Amino acid sequence: MNKRFDNFLGLPNIPINKADVLIFPVPFEATTTYGRGTKYGPRAILNASCQIEFYDQELGGELQTFIKIATLKPISVKSKEIDIFYKSKYNHKFPIFLGGEHSITPFLIKPFLDRFPNLTVLQVDAHTDLRDDWKGEVNSHACAMRRVQELGVQKIVQVGIRSSSFEEQKYINPQNIFWGDQFDINKVLNCLEENVYLTFDVDGLDASIMPATGTPEPGGISYNKVLELLGAVALQRNLVGADFVEFSPINGIIAYDFLVAKLIYKLICFKAKTISKQH
Repeated sequence: MNKRFDNFLGLPNIPINKADVLIFPVPFEATTTYGRGTKYGPRAILNASCQIEFYDQELGGELQTFIKIATLKPISVKSKEIDIFYKSKYNHKFPIFLGGEHSITPFLIKPFLDRFPNLTVLQVDAHTDLRDDWKGEVNSHACAMRRVQELGVQKIVQVGIRSSSFEEQKYINPQNIFWGDQFDINKVLNCLEENVYLTFDVDGLDASIMPATGTPEPGGISYNKVLELLGAVALQRNLVGADFVEFSPINGIIAYDFLVAKLIYKLICFKAKTISKQH
């Protein structure tokens, strides 16, 4: 396995202050409960991204001609790089965090609440992740969205859910949860306020196309439907940031690495349409 962290798409690195999009690798793993390997996710995603063609048919050109992308060195959720991002000099850039396990998400979302007090968190996931604790661990990946609720986030919209415990039901808003892959994207959009943060657990995808995760679930979302959802959100709401978590690469099978990298590439392409209009 390549031990280097490549820049996203293999692009030359640029100073943060000249970038529109910031890629933050966060290779954190401590509480995974079934399959392991999320700490290798960021490296695999970045390496796979170097095989993606720059040209996007919907953009009608090469992505890097529309916006500038900077890839940071691997960081922790409490690193200076994230602190720098949230300072006023950089707070209008679009960050994408590459996990790592889902327990990083509350730490990533917290600083956004000062700028966006009515922030909606859109969670694509197979699991509700609303446990108070998991075997005594309150910062488990199984508790990520419960910790997000405790930050004061008023609305969490959950999409792709196929698994939840009885104890979590009291924390679920039935108006804001969409089970499995049978959901209408317009109905999801109607649940979202103007400012949205996306947390994307790759097990939200169907296990037939994404088995490379610690707790895969059948009955998930297809690649094309996820693209349709991400495009609708990026173009019709103010998407302020995103994380992609719980990807555990399988040694010798690069297709799953490429799938996640391509999803992120497409999200940036969607976002480029709104960013380029601001330039």
